[in-house]
Amino acid sequence: MGTPCDIQLFAKTQAQAKQVADSAIADIARLEARYSRYRPDSFLSAINRVAASGGSIEVDPETAGLLDYALTCYQQSEGLFDISSGLLRKAWRFDTGKLPEEQTIAELLAHIGWQHVRWHKPILTFTVPGMELDFGGIVKEYAVDRAAALCAAQGIRHGVVNLGGDIKIIGPRADGTPWRIGIRHPRQHDALLDTLSLHQGALASSGDYERCVMIDGIRYGHILNPKTGWPVRHLAAVSVVSEFCVIGGSAATIAMLKEDQGPAWLAALGLPHYWFDVEGNAGGPLLAG
Repeated sequence: MGTPCDIQLFAKTQAQAKQVADSAIADIARLEARYSRYRPDSFLSAINRVAASGGSIEVDPETAGLLDYALTCYQQSEGLFDISSGLLRKAWRFDTGKLPEEQTIAELLAHIGWQHVRWHKPILTFTVPGMELDFGGIVKEYAVDRAAALCAAQGIRHGVVNLGGDIKIIGPRADGTPWRIGIRHPRQHDALLDTLSLHQGALASSGDYERCVMIDGIRYGHILNPKTGWPVRHLAAVSVVSEFCVIGGSAATIAMLKEDQGPAWLAALGLPHYWFDVEGNAGGPLLAG
């Protein structure tokens, strides 16, 4: 997954814990191999080869489920959560220290937008050549939920799955106490905004923690608005608690994309959350004190 991951399980024996953990890790590896855009042999790469030429492809039930969820996120975010927007990474090279040319962004935007996709299960059709899909905003959180469910199905009642800060709880710790989970500060390395105590559920976060560039004192992060092609500039980090990690993750990302409307959108959503903006203001029902 390209990020630090860990699984902590309470089991009757070390052998049982290892067996269960190994099965969860194998499924995570399966999902990475299937949906990685970095692997030419992945199914996502096969989809994108069709997208590049503007054709159609039949997908399996698991991929169909991910596409259904992506469509729901697109609709509920008014087009801001768009899995066809990964093309913008070709303009935003955060290792160069330079802003992209407006013309480059404009050329990419012509090939971005779910409105150019026809999805009639199980057939996915791209009406505009040169498109590309990226499940990066969904699959890691989906993998967390699946790993936790696999562990629970094999008798684990106490544990936690953590894939790069996207977390799913499998019941409290063995002694009944909650898991304590830190929320990273988006501006201070190794500092925490807050620490949560969770007995169950999932926590997912979105923010400009890592991939960013500073130019003329302005921070440009990797969360890009698919309508403008430019990074969001209002919220620095959002964390959301939900029953499922995939829901918390997409909600956090949508809030980031909604910029100054993000906090109100989160409040209306009704899930426990925490936000921190670029001015240093913080809010949400998870806020300590």
